[in-house]
Amino acid sequence: MRRALLPAALLLAAQFATGCTSGTDSAAPATPGPAARTVPPAATDTRIGVLFLAELTGPRMCTASVVDSPRRNLLVTAAHCVQSTERGRFDDLVFAPGYREGRAPYGVWPVASVTVDPRWSQGEDPDYDVAFLTVEEVQGRQIQDLLGANRLGFGLGSDLPVTVTGYPHEGEAPVTCSARTGAQSATQERFECSGYTVGTSGSPWLTADGQVVGVIGGYQEGGDTDAISYSVAFDQRVADLYRRATA
Repeated sequence: MRRALLPAALLLAAQFATGCTSGTDSAAPATPGPAARTVPPAATDTRIGVLFLAELTGPRMCTASVVDSPRRNLLVTAAHCVQSTERGRFDDLVFAPGYREGRAPYGVWPVASVTVDPRWSQGEDPDYDVAFLTVEEVQGRQIQDLLGANRLGFGLGSDLPVTVTGYPHEGEAPVTCSARTGAQSATQERFECSGYTVGTSGSPWLTADGQVVGVIGGYQEGGDTDAISYSVAFDQRVADLYRRATA
C-alpha cells in the first residue's frame, strides 16, 4: 500500500527516519515500461499538491487535487489517506497545492470536511477507496477561484491515455508519467509506470482534456510495488459520493 495511517508521532518519526510509512517496496525489481520523471519547476501543476498533517512542517500524508464543484472548494484523494477503521479520521489535514522544495506558493488550505462511503469507513472496502475533501477559504477566496479545477470523468471505462502526477515522500518535487489505463476488475483500474512510491496515494489520473478518471488507491491501497498502481473505477459509485460531498 502507498499510505499507512499511523499516529502523528510515529508518522513524524517515520518521515525523517525512512521517508515512508507504508509497505510499498520502492526497491522492488523494475519492470519494463515507462518510468515516472520529476516535473520541471515551470511545469508544476498548481491543482495538485500534498496533504499534510496539521501544518506545512507536519508529516506528509498523500497527494490530492482540486476538482470542480458548485462551492468551488473540493479536493479528491484516496479514502485510506484520510480515514481507517483502526485510527478513525484525521481532522487536522491541510492541503498545499503546487508544493515544491518545502514551499507552498499558493497557500496552505485547511481541510474543513471529509466525505467517504460508509463501506470504506466501516470496513475499508477497496472498491470505495476514494474521498472528497472540502477546504476552507483562504484570504476570502475559494481554492477553485484561485487555481481553477479539473472535471471529474465518470463511466469512461478503461484503456484511456492518462497522466498521473503525485508526490513521493522521498522527494521534494512531484513526479509524473503517462500511460494507458487497464481493467484490473469490474470495479478497479490499473496503471503501469514505475516510480509511484509512498506518498503518491490520491494522485489524480488525468485525461488530455482535463478529466480526473481515477486516483491512486483501491486494490492494495494503490499497489504493493511502485510499478503498478490501482484506482477505484470512477463509475456510479464515485458519482454518488461526489453528489453527497457537494449536497
